[in-house]
Amino acid sequence: MSKTEPRPRFQVRLERTSRAFATRLTLLLVIFIAVPAILYGQFRAADAEKQRLLLQGAHEQGRLVAETLKPHLDRFGPRTAAELSGTLTRIAGDEAKIKVLFRPRGATGESSIYYVASAPPVTSQYLDAERTELVESGIFRRVPATCGHVDATASRFTNPRGEQEVLVSFTPVNTAAGCWVVIIARATADYLGSGLARPYWETPQVRIAAIIYFSMAVFVIWLFVDGWRSLRRFERLARSIRTRRGEPATFAALNRMPELDGVAAEFDRMVGALRDSAQMMRYVAEDNAHAFKTPIAVIAQSIEPLRRAVAAGDERPARALQMIEQSVERLDILVSAARRMDEAAAEFIDPPRQPVDLARLVRRVGEDYADQNAGRSVRVEVQAPDRAVVLAGEELLETVIENLLDNAVSFSPPGGTISLSLTISGRRARLAVEDQGPGVAPENIAHIFDRYFSHRPSQSRDDGTSGHFGIGLWIVRRNIEALGGSATAENRPEAGLRMTLDLPLA
Repeated sequence: MSKTEPRPRFQVRLERTSRAFATRLTLLLVIFIAVPAILYGQFRAADAEKQRLLLQGAHEQGRLVAETLKPHLDRFGPRTAAELSGTLTRIAGDEAKIKVLFRPRGATGESSIYYVASAPPVTSQYLDAERTELVESGIFRRVPATCGHVDATASRFTNPRGEQEVLVSFTPVNTAAGCWVVIIARATADYLGSGLARPYWETPQVRIAAIIYFSMAVFVIWLFVDGWRSLRRFERLARSIRTRRGEPATFAALNRMPELDGVAAEFDRMVGALRDSAQMMRYVAEDNAHAFKTPIAVIAQSIEPLRRAVAAGDERPARALQMIEQSVERLDILVSAARRMDEAAAEFIDPPRQPVDLARLVRRVGEDYADQNAGRSVRVEVQAPDRAVVLAGEELLETVIENLLDNAVSFSPPGGTISLSLTISGRRARLAVEDQGPGVAPENIAHIFDRYFSHRPSQSRDDGTSGHFGIGLWIVRRNIEALGGSATAENRPEAGLRMTLDLPLA
């Protein structure tokens, strides 16, 4: 079976980005912006067509009204004024308002236009007030000096009663006496609610639709943001569980979305199962170590009387006793290693998290090793700041430092120096252990933290009884990674190996 080729990195990143919550929220926002923009354009085009038809009909109505009134306007005089008013009332009906104004021949300017009649009828004071407002609005500027054709356009106008009207028809009628202007106004909902003489977005239906759409968009975005906040609460709780910070809580207690109740409950069960598994591994490691230690101790105690019973000149029993003694010692090392591996696995699942002054621990462990190796002509130099607090377990960190120092001591030549230094960089603590041994072959340096990897050159200080099974540095890396740190190794330019641990400060 052929091996599956890995996908390109950009493809993996593209897929992860497409699944990201922020990407989907951005896409939703784009949709919420694009859809109303498209619909607005379509509806505005439809409203423009509606306006065109309304204006066309109103302009035609104005032309017909002007034609009907033209005989009255040609012979207008004091005796025909009442006749003109009656005709206007009959033509106007209940919906339209007709205003008739006159500009004498030869007169110019807006102030020369006078109100003559109106339907429905109003008082002379009202006519004067309305004329003044029409003049101030500049509507009469549309009447040319020749009293010719006026384009079909609409204007909004607020009459003296405070009511809004739409002036939909503006028809000049040229007579011998002068220029008559017949204005038709509408105050019905069909005209007032349309986009005549105002931007389409100011129409009531557009504003109501915008309010509904905006409310819906806010509600949907709120749902997304609330879901994102619930996920962030889950993230903070997961971090607090991992780092043991803050008050103990559960996913179910922090959840605010009913849809995530099942997920929160399963997360709580998973955390409980991991903690129970870690605790059970510790119990099993302790029980196994106790069970093995007892027979090993009995065997070790039984060797002593056998040694005394062996004749001084007989080498075979002596050799057998030596082999048994070495095997018992090796078995004891194996049992200790197995327990350390079980405990390391348990601490990787559920590492302890208490404030630990790493600087103080480094100084103490370094001084102990300096005293222990004074007779082996190996010097241990320690450098550490006054204080560097991390969240971990003191026993866990002590095991890590001891494993690093054990490895460095086993490779150090007689008279060599081991450097144990702790530095602080930003919010990180960096622990380095350097020796003056042979270093590691370049092809092996990437594997020295692997489980069961052990490569010891002939010049290393291994006497054959210390039991190097390749788990010490594996435990170091596992414990440090469980605490959110990293472990690296590199050959020193001058000679030897440098082990570096990086941990977040509390």
